[in-house]
This record gives sequence, structure tokens and C-alpha cells, in this order.
Amino acid sequence: MSQQRQKLAEQLAEAVAQALSEDLDRQERVLLVVSGGSTPVPFFKALAAKPLAWSRIDITLADERWVDEQSSDSNAKLVRENLLQGDAAAARFVPLTAEASTPEEGVAAVAEQTASLSWPASVVILGMGGDGHTASLFPDSQELGLALSTDEPLVAVRTPSQPQPRITFSASRLHQAHRHILHITGDDKRAVLANALNGDDVRQLPIRAFLSCPLAIYWAP
Repeated sequence: MSQQRQKLAEQLAEAVAQALSEDLDRQERVLLVVSGGSTPVPFFKALAAKPLAWSRIDITLADERWVDEQSSDSNAKLVRENLLQGDAAAARFVPLTAEASTPEEGVAAVAEQTASLSWPASVVILGMGGDGHTASLFPDSQELGLALSTDEPLVAVRTPSQPQPRITFSASRLHQAHRHILHITGDDKRAVLANALNGDDVRQLPIRAFLSCPLAIYWAP
């Protein structure tokens, strides 16, 4: 990994730790919403090393593939192996999966288990794909319109470009946070973001749903 990406991960971890600490000074519990994929791994490791009151921190995911938690495609597995380590293992992690065989059948159970989290979140950390998707708000998903407009917290998603069905927090639930951060790397992602900033069709590039709120962008080549 490049030195720039490592430095970015450390700067992001510092900013998130400071935000969580500020909110912990004012309230008993705080919530951090993270995203999966390969980009956040160095950030997870850097954040796990921070001296926080981890037992008072709730952590959940912005979205998840509807796979077994032991699957290499599981965002929950990624979080457990890279963030919930050392002192950070004391955090309360609530995954976005249930016993049901499909996300459509499981969405009510996941809504119930995430309702007790410390909303509104202190920080939501979003990623972005080359197609402009964020969380599981995909431009080619039949459920995109619903995920962008519903007041329900979670939406089951199927999308032709993705092999697994998914579950995602809705745009409105992700908007309910004190701070929003976009964590991306690479020139291709920078170009997608520049394109997103130059237009307003949210269905074409769903990351635009978050460009209307204050969004801190952490980018490295």
C-alpha cells in the first residue's frame, strides 16, 4: 500500500476518534457506521489502536451482502478481523444479517436489531464504487428509488451488476448522522467524484444523495 494511503487512513482514524470522543463527552453511548470493501482496512486498523472508551461505542455497517458471516464477501467479517481487535473488541458491533435466507425476509429482523443503536450516528463513513454507488445504493438497482425516498431504515436490494443480494440503510437513515465522511482512493474514484459534483441526477450517480449535506472527503492517489 502506498505511503499516501497509509497516511490517509491514519488521518481519518484520528478525525473519527476525535469525533467519537467529543460525542462521548456529551452522551453515554455513540454510534459509528462504517463501510466494507478493501479501502477501509488500513483505517480500521489505525482506528482500533486509538485509546477510546470502546465499551460505550456501537458500530454497524452502512450495508452488507446477504452472505454467511464466515464468507470472504462479508463486511461483518472484515470489521471483526480488522476493527474489533485489541481494546476495540469491547465495542458493541451489530451486523446487518439475520437467520432468514433472503434480505427481503430478514429486513424486519435487522431493523429490529439496529433500532437500539445510538442514533443519530456520530459518524457515517461512506465508500464509493466506480459506478458512483455508495452503501448499496446502486445505479442499476430496481430498489434505488425506494432506498433514496423511503423513511424506513433498511432496504433489501438486488442489482444486476452484483452477484449477491444485499441489505442497505436507506439514504434518509444514513443522512441522520452528525458527520458524513467519504473515504476513497485512486484517480479513477476522484474522476467519478468530480463527475458527481458536476451534476445532480442522483439515480445516475447515487453518491450525489450525500453531496447535499456537509461531506468531508478523504482521498489519496
